[in-house]
Amino acid sequence: MDIRPGDVLTMKKNHPCGANEMYVIRAGMDFRLRCMKCSREFMVPRNKIEKSIRSIRHDDEG
Repeated sequence: MDIRPGDVLTMKKNHPCGANEMYVIRAGMDFRLRCMKCSREFMVPRNKIEKSIRSIRHDDEG
């Protein structure tokens, strides 16, 4: 998967705050994501994230 910093991921499951969109801060073996609603930042392993992505919105798409 082509996921870069600045992308917005729409997840299959919601964050505990109710949002399902996450902003990518860092991508590599682990992802550093920020919730778009509550601004909480967290790290998640790549294999766990790739299973739970519904769609990817790249920063150059608007």
